[in-house]
Amino acid sequence: MLKDIRNCIVIIIGAVFIASGFNLFLVPHHLLSGGVSGLAMLTGYFSPLSINTMYLAYNVPILIIGLFMLGKRFIGLSILSVAAVTWAMALIPQQPVATDTLLSAAFGGVLVGIGSGISFRVGGSSGGFDIVGSIVTRYRDLPVGSILVVLNAAVIFSMGYLEGDWNLALASMLSIYISGKVLDLIHISHNKVTLYIITEKTDELLAKLLTLPRGVTLIKTEGAFSHKEKDMLMTVTTRYELTELKEIIRKTDPSAFVNIVETVGVMGSFRRR
Repeated sequence: MLKDIRNCIVIIIGAVFIASGFNLFLVPHHLLSGGVSGLAMLTGYFSPLSINTMYLAYNVPILIIGLFMLGKRFIGLSILSVAAVTWAMALIPQQPVATDTLLSAAFGGVLVGIGSGISFRVGGSSGGFDIVGSIVTRYRDLPVGSILVVLNAAVIFSMGYLEGDWNLALASMLSIYISGKVLDLIHISHNKVTLYIITEKTDELLAKLLTLPRGVTLIKTEGAFSHKEKDMLMTVTTRYELTELKEIIRKTDPSAFVNIVETVGVMGSFRRR
């Protein structure tokens, strides 16, 4: 219960970051955030419709599709995020903090990336193309932020064509690129690590490790100097789960030798969800 409340608070904080990036940096300079929010901004720039209303309207069908593919908890938090962003955009005035377009693009991208990233960290999203990116990354080992950059390209070209000002389009592309990179720095579930654990408490450690949704391989080893036989446990996990795994090892066998290495890629039956 407390965890759910904490997650909802984090989602709302992330929504405030996103709305601040929109209203204080991007919208006053007619820049785009990309994705569904970018479509909402384009609609708002070329019609009397409000951007926050269109942001909500464009997200509804995507949230419905995501409900069937990504689960109720993820979409529930995403609905909260979309509603909170819509509400925050209505409250935060559209006043430029910086007069320079490139500075606004950069800082707007940072705020949007932070807001989206912390929403992903607690198991939600900011809606729109974030949901599309989540669907792709669950079935392909790709960074969410990089997927969003590719998806947003069409929105940028549309802006350049409609506005007739490719400087704004390129500045928007910079903003989207920065937000994607910031998101990837915060949302790191696609980053894999391999742990090699040399221990004398194999059974106790396995009893704890096998409760996690990860496979463990047992390898017999022998010390080159002492010729003492030990067991080495090998497992691949994500950076999200690494802290929990290290805590289990520390409590079960404080004297265990653990080597943690970056994993470039994984083939086979690796649980991505």
